[in-house]
Amino acid sequence: MAEVITMPRLSDTMTEGKVAKWHKKVGDKVKEGDILAEIETDKAVQDFESEIEGTLLYVGVEEGNAAAVDSVLAIIGSEGEDISGLTGGSVPSATASEEKKSEEESKTENSSTSVEQTTAEIPVGVEVITMPRLSDTMTEGKVAKWHKKVGDTVKEGDLLAEIETDKAVQDFESEFNGVLLKQGVEEGGAAPVDSVLAMIGPEGTDVSNVGTSMPAAKSEKPAEQKSETQKEDKKEDVAVNHSSSERVAISPLAKKMAEEKGVDIHAVQGSGENGRIVKKDIENYQPSASKASTSTQPSAPAASQVALSFVQGEDSETPNSQVRNIIAKRLSESKFTAPHYYLMVEINMDKAIEARKEINSLPDTKISFNDMIIKATAVALRKHPQVNSSWAGDKIIHRGNINIGVAVAIPDGLVVPVLKNTDQMTYTQISESVKDMAGRAKSKGLKANEMEGSTFSISNLGMFGIETFTSIINQPNAAILSVGAIIEKPVVKNGQIVVGNTMKLSLACDHRVVDGATGAQFLQTLRTYLENPLTLLL
Repeated sequence: MAEVITMPRLSDTMTEGKVAKWHKKVGDKVKEGDILAEIETDKAVQDFESEIEGTLLYVGVEEGNAAAVDSVLAIIGSEGEDISGLTGGSVPSATASEEKKSEEESKTENSSTSVEQTTAEIPVGVEVITMPRLSDTMTEGKVAKWHKKVGDTVKEGDLLAEIETDKAVQDFESEFNGVLLKQGVEEGGAAPVDSVLAMIGPEGTDVSNVGTSMPAAKSEKPAEQKSETQKEDKKEDVAVNHSSSERVAISPLAKKMAEEKGVDIHAVQGSGENGRIVKKDIENYQPSASKASTSTQPSAPAASQVALSFVQGEDSETPNSQVRNIIAKRLSESKFTAPHYYLMVEINMDKAIEARKEINSLPDTKISFNDMIIKATAVALRKHPQVNSSWAGDKIIHRGNINIGVAVAIPDGLVVPVLKNTDQMTYTQISESVKDMAGRAKSKGLKANEMEGSTFSISNLGMFGIETFTSIINQPNAAILSVGAIIEKPVVKNGQIVVGNTMKLSLACDHRVVDGATGAQFLQTLRTYLENPLTLLL
């Protein structure tokens, strides 16, 4: 029976593939594991192996041509088999249709259940909820926590689960009313986008035969773990509902802190997007003395547990989070696909220090050196648009807006929240935005759209005393600025050795987009703005 092989998706951003070379021709015998062709993606050329045995009956894409992902690449079957119904886009004959239908049913038994495959089996009134695509680059999601268990009543707008993507942990709300009949993914488990996440419908509806190939239900977990989950759910219900039945928008970390501190979340004014309560809102709700003791207490036992878990002479393992895996993949792709080169410059920060002191003397104003660097960088990018560009294969895209991504360290690695239209922001706006987004990044409260669309990135390790370093470009950006610490040391001014304050900057550039002279001119402009802050007003 003939098998249709489609153009595979070999990278997250791949939309079409080009057949660089066929290793088999029509009529050749093919074994499982044989290389059929070399497929050129948007990032590399990869060998594509056959997963089935038979004879190559049809080639859908000629050597040197490209085709969209999921279009017909080849057909493999028995020698002499009639495949007229599977080629040319025509409607298959009755016999071929029956064979294809039988084949699809066979495939369904060996693959994860999709919405299309389960539609015919879904009882009346049951809604199938699939794993949502919460970011452009998301291919699978991990259920960090279920907020409803099987048998619970669910209303539209109720928080079903917390989904961990490649960038953040986000709350996922129900769009339906009913009873949670099934969980397609266990807590802590991951599943591809569009696979079955849950089913909601009338109480008592039997969905045991729907999606039989999905992960086992949570009822198969050990009794102790199930009991602990139930206790957590009960504890959470008490904490949330003690004041009002109205659901409050709050980050998971802030919610946990509120429970531990006994804070009524309905009385807290959220400072996040759309009034969302974040970590700092809970911290600021308590007197400073209490807040300090509360924030420091959890760290001590955590540190001791980590110390005890490492025994001298024994190795230990920590499973990678979704965020860590994606960071590793993206940085590897950037380092090995973009030709990096580095430019370094030392900045005299004496006038910047004076300017910051004067600005911070104003009422209700407090900015950091990082805020000043971000502002100066944004204005410099406006004068050097080539640095604010992206490589797109056969063209260079010159970005109209200046959106600076600010690297923030989190326990899982690194995220880059984005300040949109940074060149139009004031020092105060930059300062407030960076503090807010950095705080929410560390509590996994950032939304996917807040980490997308950057045109340039900045990484600052100066607060750790690092004098100079180089960074890997955050693609599709063409450059990233690395900021070191401000160091007090002897410098020469007007032929005299005096004490000065200097800071080193390193610019990593993609040589396909930014030539050496272009990068150097950008750094010269940036140096001017930082050494003479008043020039930013010109």
